[in-house]
Amino acid sequence: MKRTLFLLLTFCATTTFGQPSVVRITKNKDAFQLIRNGKPYFIQGAVGNDYLVKLKQYGGNSIRTGANRQNLNRADSLGLTALVNLPVRAERDGMNYDDAEAVKKQHDRVMAIVRQTKDHPVVLMWALGNELDFIQANVKDHYNTKVWDAVNALAKEIHQVDPNHPVMTVVGSINQEKMQDLLTKCPDLDLLGVNEYGDLDRIPEWLRKFGWQKPYAVTEWGPTGFWQVPKTPWKAPIEETSSMKADQYRQRYERVIAADKAMCLGSFVFLWRQHQERTHTWFGMFDAQGLETEAVDVMHYEWTGRWPANRTPRLDSVKLDGKTAYQGIYMQPGQPGQARVWVRDPEGDALQYNWEVLREGTTFPYGGNGEKRPPAIPDLIKEPNTSQLSFQAPIEEGAYRLFVYAYDGKGHWATANIPFYVQN
Repeated sequence: MKRTLFLLLTFCATTTFGQPSVVRITKNKDAFQLIRNGKPYFIQGAVGNDYLVKLKQYGGNSIRTGANRQNLNRADSLGLTALVNLPVRAERDGMNYDDAEAVKKQHDRVMAIVRQTKDHPVVLMWALGNELDFIQANVKDHYNTKVWDAVNALAKEIHQVDPNHPVMTVVGSINQEKMQDLLTKCPDLDLLGVNEYGDLDRIPEWLRKFGWQKPYAVTEWGPTGFWQVPKTPWKAPIEETSSMKADQYRQRYERVIAADKAMCLGSFVFLWRQHQERTHTWFGMFDAQGLETEAVDVMHYEWTGRWPANRTPRLDSVKLDGKTAYQGIYMQPGQPGQARVWVRDPEGDALQYNWEVLREGTTFPYGGNGEKRPPAIPDLIKEPNTSQLSFQAPIEEGAYRLFVYAYDGKGHWATANIPFYVQN
């Protein structure tokens, strides 16, 4: 599958902290529970280090991040906890698990971070790597299962050095073969982290079916992934509107994360900032200026039981020349086009609009790492502040997207885009 972020910086060896947290996983009959400092703790978390004041205000209690002292201190100052990512490298990043010396160097580096960080009160749990089961297509047909030997060796030693915090590894979704590898090779894990998007509803069933008998946390989740949606005839994935995504956030949270009370210990929503991956709007819950999408409203509600006082605009649909994104839109070079978006604001706030045309991206690194947003093409749109747009198709043949943004002036925005193809 995907992604994600590792801020792999360590504390200096002289760092001292206050009282460390004590985190346990308990089991009562068939249900697991996370206990932090003697009290039940359900993870209401987000991936990232941005907008942490808002995260706290909106009911969040944890972040998924790396062992960076500044970020951990900031989270602690707000009363948040942290799932700390540890730098266990994947094969896709050049790690060779047949190289005993490389494995030992990684092991020692990870353990040094644990020793330097374990007493920070913000630490909730440790995550050994991210999607170590994922390798690039057409490189090899299966990951090296020795990765799990390395993971289990780390889990075992972490328990000796730090008995106060559970240890997981994070996988990209679930299948039977992967689960059998984990069951066989990683008995010392306390729980499993699962990253899943469009198939999140199936995770509880899959875990039980494939024999996982420990708890889990959903370590990444959000809108339907670009690998899971319908595509245009030229293979461009069709992105859901911001309101469609918000509906998915709510359904997935209520059907899985909040509902699986026996095994799920909580989640880290993706992504609590702006993010470029396939498009600049696909996964980020904010724009580059910190304006909030409707998905933030949803998490505010799920975490507190209350909707925010001022809600984000609801984007119902968008069309280009009377067609939706699912109808495979072709245009001729320089052809005039008409687009329309239907947006309503819950409080009736006056809306401002902006439109732009971007080329379809061509380079898509894993997890969006280093991916660049294509520049907007100038001079195609004369008057963008409108819900009904007249514009001109680009001159050069190729794949493009028409983006629309609607702003309520109260810190919120809605967005959608339509792929189209220019050809003679």
